[in-house]
Order: sequence, then structure tokens, then C-alpha cells
Amino acid sequence: MLKRYFPALLITILFLACADPSKEDQLKKLKQEKAKLDAQITVLEKETSKGDTLKKKKTVVITAVQDTVFEHYIDVQGNVDARENVNVSSRIPGVITGIFVKEGQTVSKGQTLAQVDDQILRANQAELRTQLDLANTMFQKQQNLWNQKIGSEVQYLNAKNQKENLERKMSTLQDQMGQARIISPINGTVDAVISKLGDNAAPGTTSFRVVNNSNLRILANIAEAYSGKVKTGDVVVLNFPDIDKQIRTKIGFAARVIDPLSRTIKVEVPLQPDPALRPNMMAQIKIIDYSAPKAIVIPVNVIQYSLGKPYVIVAQNGMAKRREIVLGRTYNDKAEIKSGLQPGENIVTIGYQGLNDNDLIQQ
Repeated sequence: MLKRYFPALLITILFLACADPSKEDQLKKLKQEKAKLDAQITVLEKETSKGDTLKKKKTVVITAVQDTVFEHYIDVQGNVDARENVNVSSRIPGVITGIFVKEGQTVSKGQTLAQVDDQILRANQAELRTQLDLANTMFQKQQNLWNQKIGSEVQYLNAKNQKENLERKMSTLQDQMGQARIISPINGTVDAVISKLGDNAAPGTTSFRVVNNSNLRILANIAEAYSGKVKTGDVVVLNFPDIDKQIRTKIGFAARVIDPLSRTIKVEVPLQPDPALRPNMMAQIKIIDYSAPKAIVIPVNVIQYSLGKPYVIVAQNGMAKRREIVLGRTYNDKAEIKSGLQPGENIVTIGYQGLNDNDLIQQ
């Protein structure tokens, strides 16, 4: 409003000055009023400019950039496997006459799980023991006579041979009787009792399953494309989604030969004993194939592109600054920045869309 009266005020001053030199007092007074108005105009202009500036500022969220460890992974899926997961069967055919364990029971190596009918073998053993006792008696007598130089050497040797043959037969029969017992070949837990009393047992037919849960591993197949990046000793992160558990460990074995059918390599990761882990449990394996100990890492979604070149918006002194960057590797929602940012700088993480160089911003 004040600017509208300036032209009229100036004309009045000039008119009075020219019309009547005696009215200097009036002219002086008007000049003082003009100076006062100029001061008021200046104040109002500053206040108006400040209000316009506040209205133009855009509200954003900024995050300080820090150097951290960046890791890139090869993601594969595997399964928990027991190294000692044994299907136990009888070593000889026969009817099961006794079962001595139940499911969930802990057993030791060599412990008898069941008995196969050995009645005929025991009868043969009793008959053979009688013959062996007689042979031992005859040998002792022939040996005493031979020591006294009585009788022939042939009689002594025949008695000795008869005794030794029967001893070998007894040893063989005892082995056969031992095979009539179904025994556990490992230390572990009886996971399944498949056979029942009266069932016919036979070699190759599973009667029990025994598992050693203290000796578990992860098995996975890695695609041929990654075979050159995976080796024994590489660090891996194991995720078990069903039990919400994560383990960081190392690859125990990575095959050097590619399977011709699946075009994969076998990878084995040993596990420490853990009661929460079970054979055949699913595991997500993240094999670290790249690691940078001091890297600038930012969210992938804040990266924008102009003419194919990536950039981010940096906050500096209340203003938005476009900063071109050089990208490294990305994994999931994180990106490694090779150059363009320094630790401690602030980037706009929310509200960066539509910001240009020198736009005013506020948090």
C-alpha cells in the first residue's frame, strides 16, 4: 500500500519546491516522512520475504551416513541331515522273538535292539559243546601219553586236529548266534521301531531306525554358476525360519566336481549339537562371497537416476544438494557406495522425491 503513494508524494515535494522556495520547512518535513516510510517498507519487505521462504521449505527426514561392514551373499536352500542316520536290519532271516527298546530311547553302539529266533542254533551249540568236551578229554589223554613217549605221534595229532576243528565250528556257531541279535551300529536315539514281535526279519529289511542328533550337518546344492565362488572354509549364515534361529559358521566341505545331471556342486556345513535342530529341517544358507569391512551403505530406494547416472540428495546447511555416486554391490535393500559420499554426511531418506539442487529443506 505504501508504494502506491510514492509517486504522488514525490510530485508534491517537487511541486512545492519549485512553486515556493519559502516553503523549505514543509519540504524538509515531507522528506522526513519519506525516510520514515522507506524504513517501514524495508522492514515489511524483509518480513514478507522471510514468510515466503518458510513457505517454500520442504519437510524431509535425513539420516547420517556411517561406514559399516557390507556383505554380499549367495542364497541357497538346504536341509539338516544326520551323518549317522541308520536303518538297522537283521543279519540273518528269522522270526523276531524279542524287542528290547522303544522309540525315543537312547542306545549305545553294540546294544541289542531285538532278538531273532535262534532255537536251532542253540541246539546245535549244545550238541557241539558235548563233542568238544569229549575231544578236549581225548586230546589231554593223548598229550599226556605223548609226553611220556607212549603211543604214536599220529594218534596225538589226530586228537589235536579233532579238538581244533570242533573249536573252529563252535566259534563259527557263536558268530551265527550273534547275528541272530539285531544290534545298534551307532550311539544314538531309536527314532522308529518298525518291526513287531512275530515279524519275519531279513537282511535289507529295516527293523529299526537309529539317529545320532549330536552329529548333524547341512547339505545343499550350489548352482554351477557359483561354483567358482564357493570353497571350503567360506563363512555362511544359516537361517532356520521354522524355529526363528540364526547361526554363523563355515563351510566344512565344498565339492570340486560338478554333478553332470544337476549341474551343481555339493556343499556340507557341520553343525554343533543343538536340541532345537532336527534331521530334514529346512535351512536357508547365505554364503558370503564378498565382504567390505568399512563401506558406506545406504538404502537402495533413496538412489535416483538422471541420464543413467545414480545420485542421492544430500542435506547441507538447510538446502538439498544433488550428489552423484558410484555404486558397488547391492544385496536386498542395501547398496554399497564406492565414492560420492563420506561418513558423517546427511542424506535425505524420506521426502527426496522431487527435490532439486538448492531447494530449501527442513526436518
